[in-house]
Amino acid sequence: MGINKDQVEGRAKEAAGKVQEVAGKATGSTTQQVKGNINKNVGAAQAKFGDAKKHMEDSNKDASKDASR
Repeated sequence: MGINKDQVEGRAKEAAGKVQEVAGKATGSTTQQVKGNINKNVGAAQAKFGDAKKHMEDSNKDASKDASR
């Protein structure tokens, strides 16, 4: 049970977006806050897509095992 590229990249983007958002709040930069929030949400969506893709792969493997019995 591994992880896929979308899960890794999505979570990295999500973390970087959160840092950018917090930095924007700390410096009073609304632009950086908004950009960080967007990046955080884009990363979260990509990670969710990777999670769903992995779930489908695992389900297909399980179905193949059941069919071969």
